[in-house]
Amino acid sequence: MMSIAAIIVAAGRGERAGGVIPKQRRLLGGRPVFLWSLEAFIRHPDISECVLVVPTSEVTEYSEHCPQGTKIVAGGDTRTASVLAGLTACSNDQTDAVLIHDAARPGLDSSIISRLIDALDKADAAAPALKVVDALKRKSPNRVEAVNRDHLYRVQTPQAFEFRMIQSALSGGGDYVDDLAAIEAQNGTVALIEGNERLAKITLPEDHHRMEQTLMPSPPTPRFGSGFDVHALVPGDSVTLCGVTIPHTHKLKGHSDADVAWHALTDAILGAAALGDIGDHFPPSDPQWRGVDSAVFLKHAVQIAESAGWQLTSCDVTVICEAPKVKPHREAMRRRTAEITGLPLGAISVKATTTEGLGFTGRGEGIAAQASAVLSVLGRAD
Repeated sequence: MMSIAAIIVAAGRGERAGGVIPKQRRLLGGRPVFLWSLEAFIRHPDISECVLVVPTSEVTEYSEHCPQGTKIVAGGDTRTASVLAGLTACSNDQTDAVLIHDAARPGLDSSIISRLIDALDKADAAAPALKVVDALKRKSPNRVEAVNRDHLYRVQTPQAFEFRMIQSALSGGGDYVDDLAAIEAQNGTVALIEGNERLAKITLPEDHHRMEQTLMPSPPTPRFGSGFDVHALVPGDSVTLCGVTIPHTHKLKGHSDADVAWHALTDAILGAAALGDIGDHFPPSDPQWRGVDSAVFLKHAVQIAESAGWQLTSCDVTVICEAPKVKPHREAMRRRTAEITGLPLGAISVKATTTEGLGFTGRGEGIAAQASAVLSVLGRAD
């Protein structure tokens, strides 16, 4: 049997796709985009090893999601350099063939892999391709003219190769539009198999949503998180709740500004994204957070949730105290929370209640707050 390797190229920045993080690591159905293809290769019985090529600065971020046994290597400044890095990482003496795939094409399935491997029996390289069915036009400054679409194809990945031939072809120093072009330049034989629209590439922001609809017709389930916090009251002249200073006979005791409401909301967001709690990110023992505005904590929670592929879509904060009265300041608290989180005002609820004189809040010894947060897949709030 042949020894066949799979290389997934994820070293590009994907800037045209927008977003806080590269398109290859954005979540698609709760999984990073690149992981869809990696898992498809791992599941296929004919694939002997998988190599993931990533940006040098993001090896750790990718490795956190990869199944055991995945080889992760740093890519180069060009696609060709990145592919060569992946080829070098393969077990060269044992590898007979290799499939090279773009990480931004998550719709890979076992049928495509099998048909590409079979096609190598009669060709030096193989690739999935779709016939061009739309009318084509060439536009010049003064006219538009038809282009004959006969024998024209849209070529996809993965592309399959005899291992030593593609390694030699790419080592010649050229930079190619795709790996198939290197074989074409060597007058190698190329087979085209029938492609699939599921293999479309995520390039622009709207492509991510389109791919979600293709691979997951049902909307992904939102995430829900809850948070709870307590701070003691000590002599002072005001308390800070949801970023608003409220005159009072006491102040809240805490390492930062002790904004108990935003601390609870920060924990709710982190909890929904499964990213730990506020103490993990801002330890009370760290002097740099002494007296800091809790807006720093809340912004951080929103941003790292987005980095993990989640966007905050709504939140609800309840302040529990006998005094001060929250209702007169509620709209200001909502507006300030909207400023920090980026949410529309209608997606933010702030309310207050008492414990009817019971417990530490009833005795005026402290203020408690609880909060909930709903996160949806980034770019899809439905």
